[in-house]
Amino acid sequence: MGALSHLRIVEIGSAAATSYCARLFADFGATVQKVEPSAGDPLRRAAPLTPKGQSAWFAFLNFNKSSIALDPDDAKAAARLSELIEHCDILIDGRDVDAANCPAFDLAAVKQRHPGLIHLEASWFCGEGPYAQFEATDSTIRALTGLIKLVGPVEGPPMHAPDFQTGILAGLWGFISAASAVLGRMQDGRGRSSRLSIFESSIAVTEYIMFESFSRGDIIRRIGVNRFWPTFPVGIYETRQGWLGVTTVTPAQWRAFCEMLGLPELRDDPALFLGVDRLQHIAAIESKIIPKLKERTAQDWFAEGLRRKIPIVPVPAIADLIADEEKQARGAIVPIMIGDEAGFTAGSMQRLTGTPPRRGGAVPDIGEQMLGRAHAHKTEMPAASPSPGGANRLPLDGIRVIDFSMGWAGPICTRTLADLGADVIKIEAIQYPDWWRGVDRRPAYILEQMYEKSVRYCIMNRNKRGITLDLTRPAGLDLAKQLLVDADLVVDNYSVEVLPKLGLGYEVLSQLNPKLVMMSMSAFGAGSTNRDCRAYGSTLEQGSGLPSVVGDPDGPPVMSHTAFGDAVGGLNGCAAVLTALIHAKLTGKGQFIDLAQIECMMPFAAPWIVAHSIGGEAPTKYGNRHPDFVPHGCFLCSGQDKGQDNWIVVAVSGDAMWPKLARLLGRADWASDETLKTAAGRRNIESEIETAIADWTSSREPEAAMTALQAASIASGVARLPIELLQDPQLHARGFIQEIDRAFIGRHPQPSMPFREGANPFPIRKPPPTLGQHNREILAGLLGLSDAEIEQLTRDGIIGTEMLMEEQLVKEKKRAAG
Repeated sequence: MGALSHLRIVEIGSAAATSYCARLFADFGATVQKVEPSAGDPLRRAAPLTPKGQSAWFAFLNFNKSSIALDPDDAKAAARLSELIEHCDILIDGRDVDAANCPAFDLAAVKQRHPGLIHLEASWFCGEGPYAQFEATDSTIRALTGLIKLVGPVEGPPMHAPDFQTGILAGLWGFISAASAVLGRMQDGRGRSSRLSIFESSIAVTEYIMFESFSRGDIIRRIGVNRFWPTFPVGIYETRQGWLGVTTVTPAQWRAFCEMLGLPELRDDPALFLGVDRLQHIAAIESKIIPKLKERTAQDWFAEGLRRKIPIVPVPAIADLIADEEKQARGAIVPIMIGDEAGFTAGSMQRLTGTPPRRGGAVPDIGEQMLGRAHAHKTEMPAASPSPGGANRLPLDGIRVIDFSMGWAGPICTRTLADLGADVIKIEAIQYPDWWRGVDRRPAYILEQMYEKSVRYCIMNRNKRGITLDLTRPAGLDLAKQLLVDADLVVDNYSVEVLPKLGLGYEVLSQLNPKLVMMSMSAFGAGSTNRDCRAYGSTLEQGSGLPSVVGDPDGPPVMSHTAFGDAVGGLNGCAAVLTALIHAKLTGKGQFIDLAQIECMMPFAAPWIVAHSIGGEAPTKYGNRHPDFVPHGCFLCSGQDKGQDNWIVVAVSGDAMWPKLARLLGRADWASDETLKTAAGRRNIESEIETAIADWTSSREPEAAMTALQAASIASGVARLPIELLQDPQLHARGFIQEIDRAFIGRHPQPSMPFREGANPFPIRKPPPTLGQHNREILAGLLGLSDAEIEQLTRDGIIGTEMLMEEQLVKEKKRAAG
């Protein structure tokens, strides 16, 4: 029995986001009934295709579901659909993206009869604001959210990634919304309805750069393929055999990298101390490191990097992922059946060890019931009676989280839990605070308290309480254990050996608290042969397979972001802990979650894994083109002569859209040409069409071009810089950007979650904690320590509110050793 086998899901409409959300429930045993028309979900025809013409993308999104085919012209279809929904726990609704001939029914009446129903509705823009009626595709959404303009050659055009990313990101957010509502219903007995913006979902990936730009000024620009602000090198390089992903963030990593390559002159150059310094010398540095890297293979360098603790990783091709025995053993690669075609795909990345997910499955044919799971009666799950004042209760109210995580991936996981009402207690140390406060320990940085002025730290740690504890000393360790005795969840994203060495491994903590859920968010997983590999969000993308399908056909593997894997790992982690918490609330049993963040990136390459595992052909790289949509690309707008870098993404996502574009371009002959009515026909003159679009956009400002295109119902989106999102009219109309006040930095903007239960986003109830801000509140209020005990802990350096300088750390280490 899976952790979610007591849940029954109905999925309607056609959207990658809702399909992926529902599949995440199916992974853990939920009964998922997918409602589609007799012709099938339109995504059944989406490329890439298997040798027998089945959609690999649809297959990845929909295995282990049942299919129910309903004809809207059937007089009984509406009643049948209403009955299905009345007997389910969660309705996952993608009709605003594509209704897919879903029968009309009275949803309000269904909710009245079934007040415990959880309803998640996804749409591109949530039907409000200036973008409400925009036509959209994956690429136009990513353009608008700042995820295209920073990728590619300096001269342009910016480069697209393949067309599947927003569905995965929004699907994760949808699961978080629905799963947290399940936990809320177990407490207060009521169903919840939420609306999910696919546009806002993708901002989780770009918000870091958006707010770094806010704090540092508008300085971030596209600087070349596999090059990204704020550090260097973070990219992909050719070796004697294979490609190597390289990341150097800390001064120590840079020195070790230079020593590994035998380049002491780079190691010792004071002008190259920090990554932002090295960005000013890219050409000079690469002229020396590129020839050196070609002297050995990617695997050789990886082994050497492991020994030296440098975040480097081989960049796999799709075939390498499929052949990886460890990934198959861990369930990151799982078998899949599509009719009579057998292959592999990306499995569930939420690796719960006590109630593990299914390892693969079959894709339903239209109308096919899978595994005998489509029963007529409602699966009852324990639920509380409706409680007074329940309408104002946040879904995770009453859940306590002990947060050992730092940086981005772990904190965005725990931030999301905090936003949803959990009491998150963040534990740092004055010796080793969250590294997103800054790794600079020089006196000027510490004395100016710059570690309290990091906006990126602030956006990841709102709604939390914060304390400091030196976990390397018995007194600090004992206090941490006392907090964990009554906690529901503990999260860390250290290297896998850190907490166990401190005496805080799951074997110890589960004895103290059997209901405790513990998640380790390491790079490769606690049981991996590469468990000791150092990694950042960039490393995770480099090792995921995604770069191998991005870029031009004859070009290198291409990264899409400076730290893509961080946000993705955090959202997967949040989905995993919610699943485990639901199980713990039902059974009283906690468990360990071994989340490998590099595996969390693999769903972005999943369609190519499916197609290649069945057909054996190497994936096609389309550059900025698209296998289904013609035309599809990123086009220059006016302003280039003034030094501006203006671009717009345009996509004809359906044949009905083509004549509208043709007429807008002044080509009535194209609009009436029978040979161009299909994408296959237009493919024959794709370059000519692209030239016509480029001529049209080059005389228009990007905003004006988007206005004209959208007025004609043509999918398009301005390629924005992340900082421009702070003034985005859609986000402002929706109240997505919230402003809060905090000590040391004053008023500053914060992003919201991309789903909401009412008209307004979930509120920011607490500003991010300053270092040790809640020491007394928690140690006295929760653990009952006296003032004298707290003062002694402060004198001993177990707790505190000021970060230590390097020389202070050295003195502490000498004192501890002597």
